Amino acid sequence: MSLSAPTTQQIDGSRFSIGIVAARFNEDLTAALLDRVAAALGAAGVKPAKITVVRVPGSHEVPWAVQALARRGRRDVVLALGVLIGGDTNHHEMVGQSVSQALQGIAVATGVPVINGVIVTNTRAQAVARCRGRINRGAEFAAAALAMAALKRSLRA
Repeated sequence: MSLSAPTTQQIDGSRFSIGIVAARFNEDLTAALLDRVAAALGAAGVKPAKITVVRVPGSHEVPWAVQALARRGRRDVVLALGVLIGGDTNHHEMVGQSVSQALQGIAVATGVPVINGVIVTNTRAQAVARCRGRINRGAEFAAAALAMAALKRSLRA
């Protein structure tokens, strides 16, 4: 993911209903990421009552819960959050690819935009920088969610 994020649009989120699925694995980092997403959504006017948060064991379980939220209710967008950190094998890359493909499939099949906020890094330091450090991926994911929710509404008309 590039360090050159797009310019953020000012979007009034007060009318949107948003689902968030967050993994518990690497919980200190996913909690920080979730906090940053929630703060950015709140700053855009999304009402706390219109945000549904579901926690799952790990990133591999995220797509199932995203699909359940997308199919249930009238969500404008669903965010998928998780943190995969490299170790002695490339398991984190395999899970990351699998999750990414599943999330895209869910978005296309349900017609509900899905923001892939599953961070895949080689080191814990990289994950810390993106979840609670200088790189605010949470705010970026929230901005993408707001943009897609607005686009979804505009295309319904």
